[in-house]
Amino acid sequence: MTIPRSHPRYQSLVQREKIVEGIKNGIVALQGLIAHGRGEAFDYILGEKSHRFALEAEKAAVATMLLAKHPVISVNGNSAVLAGKELCELSKIVNAKVEVNIFHFSYERIQKIKSFLEKFGCEVLAACDAELAGLESSRRIVDSRGILIADVVLVPLEDGDRCEILKKHGKKVIAIDLNPLSRTARMADITIVDNIVRAVPNMINFARELKNFDRSELEEIVRSFDNRKVLAEAVKAIKEYLEEVASKFKIDQKF
Repeated sequence: MTIPRSHPRYQSLVQREKIVEGIKNGIVALQGLIAHGRGEAFDYILGEKSHRFALEAEKAAVATMLLAKHPVISVNGNSAVLAGKELCELSKIVNAKVEVNIFHFSYERIQKIKSFLEKFGCEVLAACDAELAGLESSRRIVDSRGILIADVVLVPLEDGDRCEILKKHGKKVIAIDLNPLSRTARMADITIVDNIVRAVPNMINFARELKNFDRSELEEIVRSFDNRKVLAEAVKAIKEYLEEVASKFKIDQKF
């Protein structure tokens, strides 16, 4: 489908088409449409921009990954089609491994996501040869070289049950989640309340800057980060956006 760039919802429609194409190619699960729509709704009431609190979280996330011994970027179907190229680029800068991990599991889809990501020149882990103890969903199936031994895991478009188990295994969790009220957002060590298509490019820019920082400087960035404050600011931003829209409706009604 050709979408005219003049369309006021151009970026949103492009993202939708990528998800639909991902379904046709067997990369995205059909349920991914629902998950994407939910995120899109939150992005809309956040003004479809990267707020200051999101940038703070993105910077802290990059610093955390640069400090890690075994950082891993977990990728599912939605994140692969929306930001696969950028996630691979980020992995190279912060020296993180990329691993395919999905909720709606099939070995066939695992391999399709792996092949899709490899087009962007990154090594992709998808052995599915280990399990995360304590997790019953298919997300428990991991690679013994990746998530199983990771100390930091970036989980874009995450589900809350795995986030909880990852933390129980002593791993730091970085979530990209447009819903600041979700279990994942509230349980993660660092929550990036931003659209993945903006968040990852922002993180790439931060990574290029921070990779030359001293360890003490990176530690200070992480130490000064307050995730509860970020979540509070995200909820406040939604509230203020809705109040602004509501006030415009009231003004219009006067005429």
